[in-house]
Amino acid sequence: MSHRTTSSVFGTLLGYAPGGVAAYSCDYESASDAQYPKRSAFRSYLDGIYMGYKWQCVEFARRWIYLNHGYIFDDISMAYDIFQLRSVRDVVTNSRLPLQAFANGSKSPPQPGSLLIWDQGGEFSETGHVAIVTEVFADKLRVAEQNLDHEIWPEGCNYSRELPATTTQEGEYWLQCSFNDATILGWMTQTDNSLYAQPTIATDKQLFALRSRYAKAQVDPQKSWLNVANEDEAAYVKAMHGDKLSAVSADQYRYYTLSETAQLTLQRATNELHGLFMHATDYVLENPALLDKFNLPRAILGKIRQSWDNRLNQLITSRFDFSMTPQGLKVYEYNCDSASCYMESAKIQGKWAHHYGVHEGQDSGKDLFNNLVNAWRKSQAKGLVHILHDCDPEEIYHALFIQQTLKSAGIASKMVSGISSLKWDPQGNILDVQGESIHWVWKTWSWETALDQIRSECEADQALGEHYEPAWERGQTPRLADILLHKNIMIFEPLWTLIPSNKAILPVLWSLFPNHPLLLQADFELNADLQASGYVTKPIVGRCGANIQLVDQDQDIIEATGGGFAAQEQIYQALFPLPLVDGYYVQVCTFTAAGKYAGSCLRVDASMIISKESDCMALRFVNDEALLSQQAVIN
Repeated sequence: MSHRTTSSVFGTLLGYAPGGVAAYSCDYESASDAQYPKRSAFRSYLDGIYMGYKWQCVEFARRWIYLNHGYIFDDISMAYDIFQLRSVRDVVTNSRLPLQAFANGSKSPPQPGSLLIWDQGGEFSETGHVAIVTEVFADKLRVAEQNLDHEIWPEGCNYSRELPATTTQEGEYWLQCSFNDATILGWMTQTDNSLYAQPTIATDKQLFALRSRYAKAQVDPQKSWLNVANEDEAAYVKAMHGDKLSAVSADQYRYYTLSETAQLTLQRATNELHGLFMHATDYVLENPALLDKFNLPRAILGKIRQSWDNRLNQLITSRFDFSMTPQGLKVYEYNCDSASCYMESAKIQGKWAHHYGVHEGQDSGKDLFNNLVNAWRKSQAKGLVHILHDCDPEEIYHALFIQQTLKSAGIASKMVSGISSLKWDPQGNILDVQGESIHWVWKTWSWETALDQIRSECEADQALGEHYEPAWERGQTPRLADILLHKNIMIFEPLWTLIPSNKAILPVLWSLFPNHPLLLQADFELNADLQASGYVTKPIVGRCGANIQLVDQDQDIIEATGGGFAAQEQIYQALFPLPLVDGYYVQVCTFTAAGKYAGSCLRVDASMIISKESDCMALRFVNDEALLSQQAVIN
């Protein structure tokens, strides 16, 4: 609006919307470091309910409808995703209320309190935008919002701006956007009346069914198809004892398919769940009683908080594990720390498909390598990155694959097998065998491996408090914990990934987002609901499917694994079995690069529990119509 001339600093009161709900400036560049010293200070809560980031458009919209109506919409990745929602949650009753979407030009005009939604693009390039409708006229509409221009609203107005509107003779209500390069999708209204609303198209459940397929037999099945001149591929061939994707000879021709709709669902779920896990991580770090349940050494809690405040956006790799069936999509857990299977997804399955002549659909990991390269380019790693790995064959090829992504990102790296060649220098820095200081590290070891080395000494010395620092002696070999917790060494993945990777996060998520469609009920204690549904016991810290027990509705153990994590505290999660497809239980995994969806893969096993020995198999995303027509022929 032309009469606005003054941009306000972050947090300035801009005005009050109907109901007395305040709107604030979201000019992040002017935010005070003293008032907002860490990232968690930017998170907005009301009555213990997370509203969003201060003072973004989504935060205002959620806070306004909560204060005025007592319900909230689900967490979304971007503001434009709100247009896909079809319900809101009444906070008091924990029930779902219908939310109708009306496209711009609908014969059902917006109402005061409707959510006005902009698509991504132009002025709202990546995020879209949301505003609250305050008044509706035949020729204009007024809205209240945050994170547009950071300017104080006109005096005496309970809205931020007006949008021109046109009502046609047919009764269509059209809004004109203030920006030539932005698009108004429409408005969302909480009502039972669906007349003129966007239809909720029921997705055929068969689009979420995994299917087993087979490539054509090869004339020369022993022919090599991986290039052993490449170090990572040579290491993979050595680990697998040949050019193969599956360790089972009978499965060399087998692959699986999912629909493009399933792919889009996995992408949206991954991005949304990453946000939920990050919110839960912040919530845990702000609640000492919850943090105690994660069984972390007290001496490193300060470092974890510092890592969270300083390195929230420094995640490179992470992996979600899902069960996808026609009955729904549910996440089991989030592997933020030292996630595996990247090379199998990004490189091996694509070469397998080329060799075996599989052209059906698209390779589920085709963009993963480039997404990782872009994540490294955006990271703070500017100098030499030391890649620390163990002598495990899988870790070796995984580390060599990551080295290729670093090389493509223009970042120099050096492989370090084990840590016996590393030494302390006189100043307390850690040097490699050539005498170069270590400042940036990517590792295959989990953080928990390092924590095991310091738990006993931290527990014995209560004076350490939350201020653990490695002890060092010139010329001596540092321990893994000394390297990973060194104040002058930046580790990928960051220390804060200990929180979302710990299974104790699962009950926290369920308490924060009860009945969320992507989550399984989880609790720190076994309760009647879990017993009635069947449940899974998991150690809060564990790897590769170790020490897991599946219990059915009759309280009979239907599957269990051993391992080295039996002494860990446990959580209980609702039983939602993997689909059994052509003799294998199949788990869908999605990868992130810098916290965003980057690709997918499959893990399969004759057991209901996926473990370190479970095979990876190729996954192809197939056009919906083609997949359904194949199914019709089969039937």
